[in-house]
Amino acid sequence: MAKYVESLGLTLNNIGLPRMPARVFAALTTSDSGEMTAAEVAEALSVSPAAVSGAVKYLEQTGLIAKERAPGARRDHYRVFDDFWFASMLKRERMLEMWRDATREGMQAVGPDTPAGVRLSHMADFLDYLVVEIPKLFARWESMNADR
Repeated sequence: MAKYVESLGLTLNNIGLPRMPARVFAALTTSDSGEMTAAEVAEALSVSPAAVSGAVKYLEQTGLIAKERAPGARRDHYRVFDDFWFASMLKRERMLEMWRDATREGMQAVGPDTPAGVRLSHMADFLDYLVVEIPKLFARWESMNADR
């Protein structure tokens, strides 16, 4: 299992996730419960608690994990949800809208008929397409998995 966690962490790192968050995410994803304390993650990965602290903060901010604490508990638990990819992509949809809007502002700033304006126009058109089509993909995914 440890070998696979490292392999998954490396794959996630290669596609853009920072190294330690990738390893922490891999450890959480492959645990049966989908949740661990920072100390458990540190032990599983043979790393310092400080390394885990920075990694879970990053993963929380990106919406890939959630921090939870049971009433009366003294330790936080970090959880990855079974539908984390779906939830993460929903968050990314809003980011695409923000990127598109900023791109449109840029078109006006540089002038829509300049080479940069044309480039930004193509980017905005593509982002518009994604903003329209991604919700349709989500709806199909939910429909397809409704009977699970």
